[in-house]
Amino acid sequence: MRRKIKNKKRLFPDQVYNSEKVSKLINYVMEEGKKNIARTLVYDCFNVIKEKAKTENPLEVFDTALKNVSPMTEVRSRRVGGANYQVPVEVRAERRLSLALRWIIGAAYSKKGTSMKNRLADEIVAASKNEGEAVKKRENVHKMAEANKAFAHFAW
Repeated sequence: MRRKIKNKKRLFPDQVYNSEKVSKLINYVMEEGKKNIARTLVYDCFNVIKEKAKTENPLEVFDTALKNVSPMTEVRSRRVGGANYQVPVEVRAERRLSLALRWIIGAAYSKKGTSMKNRLADEIVAASKNEGEAVKKRENVHKMAEANKAFAHFAW
């Protein structure tokens, strides 16, 4: 019997940019329930993006970065007749956004040296120019999907 479809809880847009994506970014950056600290960090990061990208609206840079990092296809493991196959599948829009945010934040965390707001700003600006670790991660995922295209008929 199939499971009951769960209603997803809608996220409120953030106060400054009135964007659900920024609100989601804040929630991903948040550690141990410290939302105000995460909010301050993200808004400071957006101010740094304003200076670095020399733009009035850092939300445009952020949206471009998300679009450049979001994967279109990924591989999923599928067991067929005692063998595991990496089957390429298309990524749903919700998962695409969450993977992009996770990869950008992970790339920012992996760098050392400067403050988190600067590292996050650097990664977002780099991703908006199709550069950086998060974009490399997307390229690797796409390469894996391309390499396993022969197993696409196993998709469910």
